[in-house]
Amino acid sequence: MNQIGYTGDGQNQWYPFMDRSAPSTVDGVLQNPAVVPVRDADPLPEGARFVVVGAGIHGLSSAYHLAMELERSGKGKGSDVVLIDKAGPGAGATGLACGCVRNFYMTGALHAILRASVEVWESDPINFGFQQVGYVSIGEENQAEDYARLHASQNESGYPSDLYTGTDAHRFLKGLWPDFKTGNCDVVLHEHRSGYAGTHIVMWGLDQKCRQWGVRRVYGTAVTGYQMDGGSVAAVETTSGTIRCDQVVVGAGAWTPQHWTWLGGPSNLDVHYPDGHVEAGKDLWTYWRLLEGEVYLPSGVDYRTADGKDAPVLHVELMNTPVYGDDGEMIQDHVYTYTRYAAERVGAPGLQGGTIPIPIGSAAEVEPYGHLNDLYQADDWFPEYYCKTLGMLFERFEGLEPFYKQRRNGGIGAFTADNVPIFDFVADNAWVIADSNHGFKMIGVGKLTAQLLVHDDMPFELKPFGFDRYASGGTFGDRNSNCPWV
Repeated sequence: MNQIGYTGDGQNQWYPFMDRSAPSTVDGVLQNPAVVPVRDADPLPEGARFVVVGAGIHGLSSAYHLAMELERSGKGKGSDVVLIDKAGPGAGATGLACGCVRNFYMTGALHAILRASVEVWESDPINFGFQQVGYVSIGEENQAEDYARLHASQNESGYPSDLYTGTDAHRFLKGLWPDFKTGNCDVVLHEHRSGYAGTHIVMWGLDQKCRQWGVRRVYGTAVTGYQMDGGSVAAVETTSGTIRCDQVVVGAGAWTPQHWTWLGGPSNLDVHYPDGHVEAGKDLWTYWRLLEGEVYLPSGVDYRTADGKDAPVLHVELMNTPVYGDDGEMIQDHVYTYTRYAAERVGAPGLQGGTIPIPIGSAAEVEPYGHLNDLYQADDWFPEYYCKTLGMLFERFEGLEPFYKQRRNGGIGAFTADNVPIFDFVADNAWVIADSNHGFKMIGVGKLTAQLLVHDDMPFELKPFGFDRYASGGTFGDRNSNCPWV
C-alpha cells in the first residue's frame, strides 16, 4: 500500500481542505468544526427579513435559493437573508454523510422531491461535486412487488429508471460487473440520474453561492432560542445577541427537536395511519446512530464497470441472507449494504458505505457531534460486516478486511414518527425542514422552500409532508425493509 500521506498508525490523514479548523471547546464540550474553511463571515445584524438556521445541506441550499429567487423576481435582495451556524458549513450530519444521491424510496411521495433535487445537483455538478454515475439497488424476490411499485412511481414523477427481475436481473448485473455474484439477487432497479457527491465539495460550493448572491453568513454564532409574539417568531436569540426577523427557516439536522420545542411544537402525539390504526402518545422524534465507514482499495483493485466507467452507487438489501464472520459466527441475519467510490473521503482509492442505523431512543446527547462523541461510534462488528458483504457480492472485494480504514465513524440523526421528513410551519413564520436524516440527497428542498416563501405558493412536492398528516390519517409507513431510510 502506498505510504504517502499516512501517519505512524497507518491511517491516511489527507484532507481536501488542509486549513480546516481543529475542534474547539465550548463550555467544556468539543465542537465539530466546519468541513471547509470559514472565510469572510459576517457579524450578526440587528434584524433581517429571513433568518436561516443551520449551515448544512438544507440551510445553505435554502439561503442560496432564497437570495437568488429574491433578486431574480425583483422581490428583494440577497442581503435580506441571514444564515446562522455555530461553526460553519457541514459541521453536523452533512459533513459526515456518505453522499449518495438517489431516489430509491418506497414512499412514493418522495420521488418528486428527489426529481427536484437532482435538478439542483445537475445545475452545477462541478461546484457541487456531483458524479452522475447512477444508482443500482438490489433486492430478493420478496421485494419484487415493492420494486415494481417504486419503479412505476419514479417514472411517473419524471425520474427514469429501469427494472430487471429474475434472469434479466442477473444478466444486467453481470453486464455491469462480470465478477458480481448474483445469488439471491432477484430484482434490480437502475436509476440513471442518480449518483453521489463529495460532502466537503458541495459545502464549499453552496457556501460560495451564498457569498455570490449576497447572503449574510454569520458563522461562529449559536442559536439559543426564539422570542415569540403570539404564534410568530419576533426574534432569534443567539450567543452573539438577538436578531429580529420576519421569517425563520430551520435546517438544524440532529438539533431539530430542540428547535421544534423552542418554537412550541409537541414532542408526543397520537399517530393515525391510513388503515385506521392509531398509536397514542408516540414520540415525534427518535434518534438513530449511523453505521458507516471507509475501506482502501488494494493495489490493482478498482470499482469500475466492465467498460471501464465509474461504477454506480450500489445498494443491496437481502432480508433473508445472513452474513457470517471468519469465525463462522453469524454477524447479522441479513445483508444491508450501500457503497460508492469515495477517493475524496478516503484520501486514496477507496470506498465509503454503511448499513442500517441503530435506534437510540427519544433522547440523545447531540453534543459533541459525530466523530467527537464517544457514545455513538460504529460498533466493533461493523468493519467486518461491511467488508464481508462486499466480498459476498464481488469476487474483487473478497478479503477486504485488512484494508478497512480504522478511524472514528460516529454520527446520529433525528427521525420523525414515521421516518419520513416533515416540511411545515411549526409557528406562523417558522418553516422547519425536519428531514428525518434523509437530508443530503434532498438539496432541492431548499429551492422548493425559496419558492414557497418568496411567492407564497406551496410547491406540490412538499404538500404530502405536512405535520398534520399524523392527525389526518396520512402517516407514512407502507414499507418492506429493515431500514428507516426507505
